Amino acid sequence: MSNVTRREFSEQTLASLVTLSLLETLFQRDAWGDEVKPIAARWLADINQLSLDVKGKQLKQVEWQKKVEELLGKVDLPEFLKFIQFDKLVQDVKFKDQGEVSLRPRFPEVEGLPKSLVYGTQVFALKKGSSVVPHGHDNMVTAFLILGGKFRGRLYDRLENGPDWMIIRPTIDREFSARDTSTISDDKDNVHWFQALTDDAFIFNIHVMSVRPGKTGRVYVDPNGEKLSDGRIRAKRLKTEDAYRLFG
Repeated sequence: MSNVTRREFSEQTLASLVTLSLLETLFQRDAWGDEVKPIAARWLADINQLSLDVKGKQLKQVEWQKKVEELLGKVDLPEFLKFIQFDKLVQDVKFKDQGEVSLRPRFPEVEGLPKSLVYGTQVFALKKGSSVVPHGHDNMVTAFLILGGKFRGRLYDRLENGPDWMIIRPTIDREFSARDTSTISDDKDNVHWFQALTDDAFIFNIHVMSVRPGKTGRVYVDPNGEKLSDGRIRAKRLKTEDAYRLFG
């Protein structure tokens, strides 16, 4: 020590403390990851089993909706955002003037999470005023979990189908914010429309295609159609480009 000045000793000590602090931070992050990954993987795996059950007709679609909403309601949102590396996912997002940007999260390989999921996932990114435009689904069940921002969410029951129209009835019209959820199926709340109320707004989407054999996909509609009795609306079917032009 006799050959080390007080200043050199202080600098070496400070450097050692910084290195130790960095190592502790990295350790904490790794420890956090080991603890949280199985938690997020568990409910994603549970959703996968529910989706297998609904496709196998062991579970009714409305039961899938109820159980998935219960699972999503238990999500620790900050932990889930880290699990899907949300900050990295959205850091270079280029918002559209109309409609949503679809981002594909990648799940880490974790024990308990199947490598092949029966459902698809995406994150919708929207800027203020843009929408997940009004549409129904054929032969699908889907779920939304709001990750950030605020939306006006409107849902409708689909009552009748025509060649160029469907009869719908409003069921939900309210503000949705972080942690809020919604689900749709062929049997309940089949049509939905989510408009961003804040500058940046994000939705985690789960979708199960082809619940039964046959055609599956989106059906765009105009919910501002002819008003009928009992709150019903005759909603005109729209082409994709028309739906985004009118409501995007």
